[in-house]
Amino acid sequence: MHEHRAHGDTDLRLVGLTGNPLRLARPAVLAVGPLLRELIIAYTGEPPSPEPERDRLLAVLLDQLRRAPEQPLHLPTARDPRLAAVCAALHRDPADTSTLARLAARAGTSERTLARLCRAELGMSFPQWRTQLRLHHALLLLADGVPVTAVAHRCGWGSASAFIDVFRKAFGYTPGRAFTL
Repeated sequence: MHEHRAHGDTDLRLVGLTGNPLRLARPAVLAVGPLLRELIIAYTGEPPSPEPERDRLLAVLLDQLRRAPEQPLHLPTARDPRLAAVCAALHRDPADTSTLARLAARAGTSERTLARLCRAELGMSFPQWRTQLRLHHALLLLADGVPVTAVAHRCGWGSASAFIDVFRKAFGYTPGRAFTL
């Protein structure tokens, strides 16, 4: 199970694939470069291309998708009610800097239990998940045109430079370029 949402000014193009031609183990967000973008536009265009041309477009599109780097936007959700409560609180306020111990106490469990649940249910450590959540929230704010410094503070980074560093390491470009690419 997965879901996706569009945010901001979006031109959504969907390419339905049967089976698992990309051999992905889980849902993923892939980087779309200029060539892949144009292939998707051509493949999903109106009216549809004639069948032999469409088949060739799909073959090249799949080649490009297989080479596309995965973006670090995987944000799994918790099933356990204790961990789900902590995750929901941080979704409401990504800038919350509470320690795992404090969050565990609020959820009526131990820090160790929450850490174990994070690994088991989210597939990552709590600090990794919190960073993913903050990056996800940052992308939404940036899409709305919020200045980088304000985004940094609203997402819980101590400084704009710390935010820019984490963002650049995650995505390969700075947040100031996020919606100009």
